Amino acid sequence: MYIHQTENWPHFTWDKDRIDQHLAKVNKAAGFLEGRLSAIGFDVQQRAAVEALTHDIVASSEIEGVVLNSDQVRSSVARRMGIRITNESEPTHYIEGVVEMMMDAVNNYAKPLTDERLFGWHNCLFPTGRSGMEIINVGMYRVDEMNVQSGALGREKIHYHAPKPEMVPAEMSKFLEWFNAESTPKDYVKSAVAHFWFVSIHPFDDGNGRISRAIADLALSQADNSTMRYFSISRQINKEKRKYNETLERCQKGSTDITIWIEWYLDCMLRAIKGAEEMLSSILDKAIFWQNHSQADINERQKKVLNIYLDGYAGKLTAKNWAKLAKVSPDTAIRDVQFLSALGILVPQEGKVRNIAYGIKISKGKMLVPGPIGDEE
Repeated sequence: MYIHQTENWPHFTWDKDRIDQHLAKVNKAAGFLEGRLSAIGFDVQQRAAVEALTHDIVASSEIEGVVLNSDQVRSSVARRMGIRITNESEPTHYIEGVVEMMMDAVNNYAKPLTDERLFGWHNCLFPTGRSGMEIINVGMYRVDEMNVQSGALGREKIHYHAPKPEMVPAEMSKFLEWFNAESTPKDYVKSAVAHFWFVSIHPFDDGNGRISRAIADLALSQADNSTMRYFSISRQINKEKRKYNETLERCQKGSTDITIWIEWYLDCMLRAIKGAEEMLSSILDKAIFWQNHSQADINERQKKVLNIYLDGYAGKLTAKNWAKLAKVSPDTAIRDVQFLSALGILVPQEGKVRNIAYGIKISKGKMLVPGPIGDEE
């Protein structure tokens, strides 16, 4: 028996004592991450939010087998947030639509979630009215039966059978009433329940997973009362996709006790928060570097090239590459590199005597050593 066929649907229950233990760990980790970023500065917070949202959008699509260009997504997100980034890339019309959906979820978290708003999101995901080659109903709830299944044609395995199409409007009305109610606590548990409930209704022909994760992100923004988040739960879900699907399937069969789902969701969020430092490493490194060298006598040209490397340029840091990036003569580039080396900012690496490669000293215990690109020496 599927969960929507049970007598108590959709009155979900969970073991509050068990859930509160997981929730406390997530709250503590999220507070620590936010505190660390706030100590570094608002500009760093904004760039971290751009990076986290970029990963969220790319990963949420990738879970469904849709691969987006991360540079185009990042450029679209940054432009909408009014932030200048290096290596800007012109996004496609489709990527602009996907970003618009997620930005609406995160930025307008205080607005009610409505049928029309969800239809708008659906249009953003399927602007051509097609999912691949198949024509689908866009900007409206489904009118056909819906199975979640896998496997080759003729050998399909059904994981879940969604409510009948004629039930969808009423089911969505109950969901939206709960989501928008002032009495519904605005915490991370709401995000977990909203994700599960929406995807269990499966109201659209396609895109249900991505929209469920957008709704979950909206609920996270409500919980934080902020448009900025510094971790990506979709990125972590993508890493744990098999467990994600297994846990969903397990909880969609049987009773309306979804303790197991909420526990897994909160633990996944905790791992996402702890993994944020890896995701945001280049942003944090850059902030720490400039904090440590704020008093150094570095001119604007030198700052510009250092920032190119700190932003992730993949070429080796050599005088030859410095000259290309700074658009100066080789002699000027050599003087720049030697000057920064004398300050202890650039550190020569062991290897060749000619065209020496350098590392950038981020802090006392950390060195950034840019790698080669193409056939560069």
